[in-house]
Amino acid sequence: LLLGAGGAARGVILPLLAESPSRLVIANRTPERAAELSSQFSGAVVPIEACSVDKLSASFDVVINATSASLSSELPPVPETVFDSHSFVYDMMYAAQPTPFLQLARRHGATVRDGLGMLVEQAAEAFALWRGVRPDGGAVLRELRALVDA
Repeated sequence: LLLGAGGAARGVILPLLAESPSRLVIANRTPERAAELSSQFSGAVVPIEACSVDKLSASFDVVINATSASLSSELPPVPETVFDSHSFVYDMMYAAQPTPFLQLARRHGATVRDGLGMLVEQAAEAFALWRGVRPDGGAVLRELRALVDA
């Protein structure tokens, strides 16, 4: 399940499809935006479904929050039924404390991760392009995580 239909959501679709999921559901508050985004990948082998967030009812193995809600510490309008103890939940946002989205998922037993690692790996890739040397993202992430968690 991919929540959101903006640029962040668009940027993650190809890597998701490369993992050959059984299906990809793109859900957005505005279903037309979800449909427009899914139509850009209509040639994919993986079935892509688009819907309104309020039409979701089943749980998902992977749930990715690509909405802007976490930027303002808000909870995207997602039904709690999308989470269960087998779900892996990822919020592209990161903060010193888990976002409300990750807190909700954790209350339902999901494994949760935030977007700090994505930020570090994007920076490492940019550094490699500019300097020709790729930093060890794992070491940088551990150091940043220690600072954020302190």
